[in-house]
Amino acid sequence: MYALVDCNNFYASCERVFNPNLRNKPIAILSNNDGCVISRSDEAKAVGLPMGAPTFKYESFFKANGITVLSSNYPLYGDMSSRVMKILEQFTPDVEVYSIDEAFLQFKGFDNYDFNDYGIQIRQRILKWTGLPTCVGIAPTKALSKVANKIARKFPKKTKGIYVIDSEKSRLKALKWTKIENVWGIGYGLQKRLKAKGCKTAYDFTQLPDEWVRKTMSITAWKLKKDLEGIPKIELDQPMTKRAIATTRSFEYTYSDIQNIKERISTFATSCAEKLRKQGSSCHMIMVILSSDRHKKDAEQHRAKAMVSLPYPTDSSLEISSKAINAVETIYKKGIKYKRAGVIVMGLVPTYNHQLDFFQKENPKHKPLMSAIDGLNKKYKDYKIKLGNQDLERTWKMRQERLSPKYTTNINDVIKVK
Repeated sequence: MYALVDCNNFYASCERVFNPNLRNKPIAILSNNDGCVISRSDEAKAVGLPMGAPTFKYESFFKANGITVLSSNYPLYGDMSSRVMKILEQFTPDVEVYSIDEAFLQFKGFDNYDFNDYGIQIRQRILKWTGLPTCVGIAPTKALSKVANKIARKFPKKTKGIYVIDSEKSRLKALKWTKIENVWGIGYGLQKRLKAKGCKTAYDFTQLPDEWVRKTMSITAWKLKKDLEGIPKIELDQPMTKRAIATTRSFEYTYSDIQNIKERISTFATSCAEKLRKQGSSCHMIMVILSSDRHKKDAEQHRAKAMVSLPYPTDSSLEISSKAINAVETIYKKGIKYKRAGVIVMGLVPTYNHQLDFFQKENPKHKPLMSAIDGLNKKYKDYKIKLGNQDLERTWKMRQERLSPKYTTNINDVIKVK
């Protein structure tokens, strides 16, 4: 059996844990730089607030409907997510973290368990230990556990947040209830093809011939079909080494000064280097991207990218930052107001198992230096050690005018009981 555990309105729920005054009130969480709405509480959805609503257009709507608007507090959300995942590991060793607010669990050797009772235990422990409400869907396959979770979420009073598909009757009933566009893994393009074939529900999809699905769609679609039939074909994903690592951000304001842009690129490059070291990889190539504000139609637009090939693979912040800054100079255009930039490292190889170059190699002092910097930053948090060309005051320059305290990750923001 599999379970999908999903936190309800995760970002808004995290805020409510530490500010009970927000309970039962509409909440909207904004994206980076407070640009648009990326998360809504059920109360905000009920008053008609759409996902992706631009902040500057909806200010009056927020006020008219009493919506509390907050900037994304990623340190808080990340820490709360980590706590939830640690709790889930107490129920089974086989856990796949699917996103920041949901995870798949596989139950091997749980043949005699009452899964409805087990789901209640999972939900109650998370609520008691973190204050976060969840829904749990349990079924014989991953795809069916997704369907079960949607039912638990849709009918909270009837299901009490738990729904188990444990019989052929409950499977068929669930599939006939689920619209084809709500099936996990079926995108817009596949929806159109299936609807043209007469598929309106998940049940209709399972009635298609296997051979037709494999030939006209893909092996992935066939596996999804078998999963919905109750035959496990989609296994838990194993952690994989990334083939490329990117750090891209929108700026707090538009920048036309190359020195400010270089500082941002240095910070992004350093972030990529840290991620490389964390997964034990080094890169052969670096791509630097610059983009003006496409929303300002009256301003001159410019988008450009530069690729840098390295003579030897590296995970050094010094090397990657230096090469990225040099690349900026080749694509920067004077007078353009840039709004977004990014650094992507590619051509990844294992740091301690790659082809060496006879004539060129990295400075041997970089490895122990990077190790020392990583150790200090891990110990003291907030990235105390930075390169000299980085902004020493802030990690990211993002507009976060409505940011709540970092209750669990900053000692100065811990709630004080009076």
